[in-house]
Amino acid sequence: MLKSSFLKQFFKQKKMVGSIAPSSRFLADKMLNHLAIKEAKFIVELGPGTGVFTKKILAEMGPESQLIVIELNEDFHDNLQKTIVHPNFHLFHDSADQLGVLLKQIGGEKADIIISSLPFANLPPELRDSILDCIHENLEEGGYFVQFQYSLQSKKHIKQRFPATKISYTPLNLPPAFIYSCRKRD
Repeated sequence: MLKSSFLKQFFKQKKMVGSIAPSSRFLADKMLNHLAIKEAKFIVELGPGTGVFTKKILAEMGPESQLIVIELNEDFHDNLQKTIVHPNFHLFHDSADQLGVLLKQIGGEKADIIISSLPFANLPPELRDSILDCIHENLEEGGYFVQFQYSLQSKKHIKQRFPATKISYTPLNLPPAFIYSCRKRD
């Protein structure tokens, strides 16, 4: 998907698209490089947009790994459906708060890794909290939830559910981004 198409989606659906440009490879590296993607059985990606992280995950995951991708934006969903073909790739046109139901549809109980590009700052508080609760509930003990945001506005809400959160920053993205790397420990 071209950058101009991404920009069009930003202006068309600001609540769903949190940026004017797709994520950079630098952001993808910073979000994914510390994760054991090859060993993960179930990986979930929320709000993949143009699939920058999706393609990197597919290239790194093991032969038994399953990638569940949930995209609500119809244009992004359709683009991913046309451009990504992989036997362990499961694309759903649905809301992120349905991830537990969708995970079970492909035989999973809980995810080992959840990657999210959802613009929590743009979402109504009830929806943001519902999605964060759903992420926590459907993540394996010891699993990782990695989220990027363009501000620290969601820090309190994420840390309430994931006290073991490390925050890093990458200026090599448009706009620069904060990466929340959260480990589930009850």
